[in-house]
Amino acid sequence: MTPEEILQNKSAVASLIDHTLLRPEATKLEINRLCDDARANSFACVCVNPHWVQTALRRLQGSDVRVCTVIGFPLGANDARTKLTEAGVALAQGAEELDMVQNIGALRSGDFHIVHKEIADLADVAHGSGAILKVILETCLLTDAEKVTACQLAMQAKADFVKTSTGFSKSGATVADVKLMRQTVGPDMGVKASGGIRTFEALRETELGRAPESRSYTRWSRKLARRRPRQAPIDGSAAQRPSALSRTCRTA
Repeated sequence: MTPEEILQNKSAVASLIDHTLLRPEATKLEINRLCDDARANSFACVCVNPHWVQTALRRLQGSDVRVCTVIGFPLGANDARTKLTEAGVALAQGAEELDMVQNIGALRSGDFHIVHKEIADLADVAHGSGAILKVILETCLLTDAEKVTACQLAMQAKADFVKTSTGFSKSGATVADVKLMRQTVGPDMGVKASGGIRTFEALRETELGRAPESRSYTRWSRKLARRRPRQAPIDGSAAQRPSALSRTCRTA
């Protein structure tokens, strides 16, 4: 399906959306409503804080909507061992996608080996459980050169997606950032735009910025994953990893 065909198909657009609620004050009622909305609209996944992973899995059982959670969120400045432990707990509880925040300070300090190793270790853990790993760059804090370097490190470390933003810093995604990220990672890695892509025209400009023959789409955060039936919520079993796509993030 070409970018133009996707944008003319409501269900295809819906399948590119990550329905997201990461506000610290969010309640169980709000998480359940998020899940119900995602199920009703056939969104790709819900993205919630780690505390709500099991709640979301129970609410979505029997649906094709995946459950994503965040690691090292929102600053990315945790010790790498803390991130690995957090990821291990989330995966054991049944999380199917992990959105990690890269070590922004290490990247800007030129400590690229630290950034690469942390991502590679988390990718190994995620892929070992059949989950996918998305790396949040926090583009609003980076120069264009740093954004390119961050994308290259994520690719080398075998992450599945690069993602623009946490939604908790100065600003979210821009069309220019998404285009730069897609240009850097090429057609075989996912890109997720989080915040800032709020109109259909912005969505069109972002999605049409890629080559029609590309196998990768852009996810948005309100996000595309290959579907599989929901299994028991907490079994730690490996699942088939979805192919790399582009996404966006819609925040509830």
